[in-house]
Amino acid sequence: MLRVICLVKFEVLREGKAKLFPVEVEITDINDNAPGFQSEKLELKISETTAVGTRISLQQSQDPDVGITSIQIYQLSDNRHFSLDVQTRTNDVKYAELVLEKSLDREEQAVHDLILTATDGGYPVRSGTAQIRVIVLDANDNAPVFTEAIYRARVLENVPKGSTVVSVKATDPDEGVNKELKYSFRTIVEKGSQIFHLDSRTGEVTVVGNLDFEESALYEIEVQAHDGGGLFDRSKILIVVSDVNDNAPELTITSLVNSIPEDSPTGTVIALLNVQDLDSGENGEVTCSIPSNLPFRMKKLLDNYYSLVIDRTLDREQASNYNVTITATDQGTPPLSSVTSIFLQVSDENDNPPIFNQTSYTSYVRENNIKGASVCSVKANDYDLEDNSRITYSITGTQIQEAPLFAFISINSETGAQDGGSPPLSSNVSVTLFILDQNDNSPHILHPSFPTDGSTGVELAPRSSEPGYLVTKVVAVDADSGQNAWLSYQLLKATEPGLFSVGLHSGEIRTARSFADKDALKQSLVVLVKDNGQPPLSATATVTVVVADSIPEILSDLSSLSAPADPQSSLTLYLVIAMASVSCLFFTFILVLLALRLRRWRNSQLFDSSNVTFSGVPVSQFVGIDGVRAFLHSYSHEVSLTTDSRKSQFNFSKTKYSNTLSSEQTCEIKDPILVIEDVSISNGNRTSVQVS
Repeated sequence: MLRVICLVKFEVLREGKAKLFPVEVEITDINDNAPGFQSEKLELKISETTAVGTRISLQQSQDPDVGITSIQIYQLSDNRHFSLDVQTRTNDVKYAELVLEKSLDREEQAVHDLILTATDGGYPVRSGTAQIRVIVLDANDNAPVFTEAIYRARVLENVPKGSTVVSVKATDPDEGVNKELKYSFRTIVEKGSQIFHLDSRTGEVTVVGNLDFEESALYEIEVQAHDGGGLFDRSKILIVVSDVNDNAPELTITSLVNSIPEDSPTGTVIALLNVQDLDSGENGEVTCSIPSNLPFRMKKLLDNYYSLVIDRTLDREQASNYNVTITATDQGTPPLSSVTSIFLQVSDENDNPPIFNQTSYTSYVRENNIKGASVCSVKANDYDLEDNSRITYSITGTQIQEAPLFAFISINSETGAQDGGSPPLSSNVSVTLFILDQNDNSPHILHPSFPTDGSTGVELAPRSSEPGYLVTKVVAVDADSGQNAWLSYQLLKATEPGLFSVGLHSGEIRTARSFADKDALKQSLVVLVKDNGQPPLSATATVTVVVADSIPEILSDLSSLSAPADPQSSLTLYLVIAMASVSCLFFTFILVLLALRLRRWRNSQLFDSSNVTFSGVPVSQFVGIDGVRAFLHSYSHEVSLTTDSRKSQFNFSKTKYSNTLSSEQTCEIKDPILVIEDVSISNGNRTSVQVS
């Protein structure tokens, strides 16, 4: 027995992992339907000449149940002329045929009433009956015969109504009324009877309803031809309905993620879709596609399932959302398609560092600016969103004069670059600040320096000097820069106007003419040093020049060094008196020694003044610093003269040289020049004389 299986197929989706599992459910039949006949009364006309053994097909009983619960037994009520033969078709469907067991005699019995019973194999057993009335006809010895045992036809499901599907034809060699044939459907399903119509006279089968391949692709119809004498023949019609592409694919979204991070890896599933097409063959083969310019692709899973996955790296800064249009297209001619849209939001990740508007910044700020003054404005942008784009600013970098940079410059962290992402991203930009100089520093006199040991600095100029003789040089520096540090020198005041001149830019003091006898031994010069700033700043240096050719001449004229107006004149007088009372022997020794030194002095250059300090003056502000150092080396000496009530003695201190551009180191000169230019007298105290 052919086993009929009723299956329900569906798929189960496992949430979270986007996996599908196909499921098949078999529905087992129960005996809930009784057999029934299409017509409870059946009339058969049989000629009395019908031969014994003739088989007459009876109407098939209908039972919706299947298998063992369908019809299993046909039974016929007891009679002398007929028996029942049950046959089984290839599809396990049983049908009954009435077999003539004994010749009929219309004159003996014109009508035979029979009862046909159909019984199923269920539990409890169900059955149905039909009444069969057999009318015995007069002799008609030729029955109709169909030209074909099976008529086959193929028709498109969209064929218009009224179209002829097939024509059946039977022949009967009898004459008269026994030759007149009528065609009728013997067996046809209820749906088929609503779709097809058989012309009883012509045998044409036409379409009167709507064909639908998806509902039924095959119709098997049994047709019968009756002649006027009651004889008939039966044939089959097989109508195959051909599918046409009349159903567009149907898309159903079974799972969907509406928002996805922009750093999601490729292959991440966004949506699961189920696609169905009721057509068959190529008409039912469906492919899903999306526009090629999107960073996604369709991936086929099971037969009817697709997944939408990420195909390329997403970037929210380039596209923050996507409206993905999915098109399902079948392979029919012409193809049919359907579309559905998925709106996908790309959520932000902190994948963009702040970017400054410029690769570097340059700003100029004046020195001495007030605290809180704006120095420079920098701006950075971050293409991320919300916290990931919230920028804070901070200063990193070097130190200024061994102090942290933030001790001089601060930045507004909110408006002033690091974002607020997790982890935060940052970027750096170089900001160059040029400090513009202001003329806030007066010139600083390096030479002659102000004595710190009580001595008075004087310069020596021999009376025999020619015009242009270099007496000394005023050396000054300015801590400013540029034109603010350009210095100029001019003689502001002199004891003998026109005797000396000062170089405008060199600061060199030279003799302008030869010395005359009337020229005073002591010349006082006031030199003005002025910078080129706006407004200009200045400083003055007082230079004392002693005009003498020899030490004795200096000593003989010491009294002239003290003017009555000088408040220190009494001290000078005391010193002269004290020195005159010194031992002649010791004084002779000193004179010899001074003579020797004076001779060497005439052949040498002037030395640097001692203890000249450049500390605190930036090296960059010196122009020709080696020249300054050479000048100080040549023109500066220090001589001490000490006396008391018992003896007179000259103490010559060693000349000190200081390199103020590095550490303060001293250099000793073995043969210092002993030149006395100014003498300060103090009772019982040490007297220092500084010569520059």
